[in-house]
Amino acid sequence: MLALTSHAYRPGVMTELSERTKANMDVVLEETCRQLPHGGDHDSRRFIAERLIEAAQSGHSTLGELGIVARRALAELLAKDG
Repeated sequence: MLALTSHAYRPGVMTELSERTKANMDVVLEETCRQLPHGGDHDSRRFIAERLIEAAQSGHSTLGELGIVARRALAELLAKDG
């Protein structure tokens, strides 16, 4: 499950999202991070997770929508490293 206890997150934010949305975010995060060496380091996973949270708070909650957001975040990460 997404680690959402980091001080970078505002308390109570996740309670606004449905259980379905959170489950979708978990699935997309795991699928996306499989493309990174060793499943991604903490900072990479957090970067993608933060993008997913922003998208979900904006109303993008389907697997397809979240997948697009995660792939864009992954591409951004890979461009920084490349």
